[in-house]
Amino acid sequence: MLSSLFASAQTKDAKLTGTYELLTVDNILADGSRVHLYGDNPQGLLIFDAQGHYTLQIYNQDRPKFAAADKSKGTDEENRAAVKGSNAHFGTYTIDEANGSIIFNIEHATFPNWEGAKQKRPFTLIGNVFKYTVPAPTTGVAVTGEVAWKKVE
Repeated sequence: MLSSLFASAQTKDAKLTGTYELLTVDNILADGSRVHLYGDNPQGLLIFDAQGHYTLQIYNQDRPKFAAADKSKGTDEENRAAVKGSNAHFGTYTIDEANGSIIFNIEHATFPNWEGAKQKRPFTLIGNVFKYTVPAPTTGVAVTGEVAWKKVE
């Protein structure tokens, strides 16, 4: 299995590898309206390496700090805001060129339901902007997620 992973990593699109800063992360409702899941100015970082690994973090810039300044002493409300205001996962990725999709092989995630999942997401890479849709966002409702990243030059 390791040799097949290594072989698939060698075919990665060199244009995709690199570091990206988050531009937008929205849910698109059936009527076309958008919900900014992580506030009006979400922050995040996405890194693809040439060996087929990735790491992704998304944060709501306005998450409240814990009053106790100690993560283990967070209140239910503070913990809820921290979880709802962030999304992170890492693992490996493959490109399905025929279908214009990226497959995230999620090893670990802040949303445990995604751990061990393979998520196929249609994407575009236009210039230095990488954009994909999320058919089943963490919100679990009948919407489509849209996430856009800009490559750090």
